[in-house]
Amino acid sequence: MIVFLLKGLLRDRQRSFFPILMITIGVLLTVLTHCWINGILGDIVNLNARFITGHVRIMTRAYAENEDQLPNDLALVGINELVEKLQEEFPEMVWVKRIHFGGLLDVPDEKGETKAQGPTAGLAVDLLAGKSTETDRLDIEKSIVHGYLPHKPGEILISEEFAMRLGVNIGNMVTLLSSTMYGSMAMQNFTIAGTVRFGVGAIDRSAIIADISDAQLALDMNDASGEILGYFKNNLYNDVKAEEIAKQFNTRYTNSDDEFAPVMFRLKEQKDLASYLDYSSTFKSIIVFVFVLAMSIVLWNAGLIGGLRRYGEVGVRLAIGEHNGHIYRSMIYESVLIGIFGSVFGSLIGLGIAYILQTKGIDFSSFFKNATMMVPVVFRAHITPEAYYIGFLPGLFSTVLGTMLSGIGIYKRKTAQLFREMEA
Repeated sequence: MIVFLLKGLLRDRQRSFFPILMITIGVLLTVLTHCWINGILGDIVNLNARFITGHVRIMTRAYAENEDQLPNDLALVGINELVEKLQEEFPEMVWVKRIHFGGLLDVPDEKGETKAQGPTAGLAVDLLAGKSTETDRLDIEKSIVHGYLPHKPGEILISEEFAMRLGVNIGNMVTLLSSTMYGSMAMQNFTIAGTVRFGVGAIDRSAIIADISDAQLALDMNDASGEILGYFKNNLYNDVKAEEIAKQFNTRYTNSDDEFAPVMFRLKEQKDLASYLDYSSTFKSIIVFVFVLAMSIVLWNAGLIGGLRRYGEVGVRLAIGEHNGHIYRSMIYESVLIGIFGSVFGSLIGLGIAYILQTKGIDFSSFFKNATMMVPVVFRAHITPEAYYIGFLPGLFSTVLGTMLSGIGIYKRKTAQLFREMEA
């Protein structure tokens, strides 16, 4: 029966080509929209986690209250011992030290006098340690435009846009003017090893990336850092587990009045990400639901119209003695085959386009030139497990439902009426 129907669909393009084409387009749009929304909303959270919040974040109480000012005078001290304890007590996490600092980057000329200056936002991470995971986590190597990754003390990376504005090249010496942990003036020379572009407007305008040991030396922060970030080893944020870890850690310091006591925050408690995560999850669900519903209605109508167009064919089949139940079932089987073919083709094409958008993305940098938020300027799709089957909801079930509804009329056809229609 199935083979017979399949041959009929392959030989009669009017019954198969256009319905399959419509289903393919509808499923393609459904899958692509799902992946695109997931990619945009997910990238914002991942970007903040990688550069700022971590999955969990440890700061002193005083630093947390003034973190927008980058108050390194309120930084954590004794961090080597603290990181060792964290690794023992929470082995499921990767713990890294970070220092955010501000200052002025001075470019000297041949005589040692200032040729150019610009305010900079610095980030110190572990670049030189052999087992460091920071370069992969921040995609530093992939983001290098010119030069190389620092491999010895005293070398830094500078954003490509900032380097062009200051007129510096690889190998040039620059001077960082900032303040130490104790409030005195800090001056430190660095050599530019490379330029980077992360695709984040807030970072690419004026960022420098230094090794954390160099930053500790320059800012007089021996065995100190502004914060310690924790990441799950699978790089996937788990809010339930993060909340459990934060509660265990903070319990030890609940009764402490020391403003320099460490306190842990999970990702959802920082940068208003709780409201964003809740909003984005709801928004994503609504958009996907509305789009799937719209495609379902379109394809349901397509199945309904397709069934009505075959009203005459059904009448002839009934007139020659074919049982109405047999005709009804055969139409449903045909719509199932058409729905499967269209859904498979649409899903494959949609996933293919989504994969291209996931790897290359679309550059919207012109819209975020003055952005201060951590928002990626290259928007990418993200293929999730749901993308492999979400297209079958409108593609298969709606099409079959439309055919089933249109086929109800088969049971209402009377033989006497059929002959009068044929004579007419």
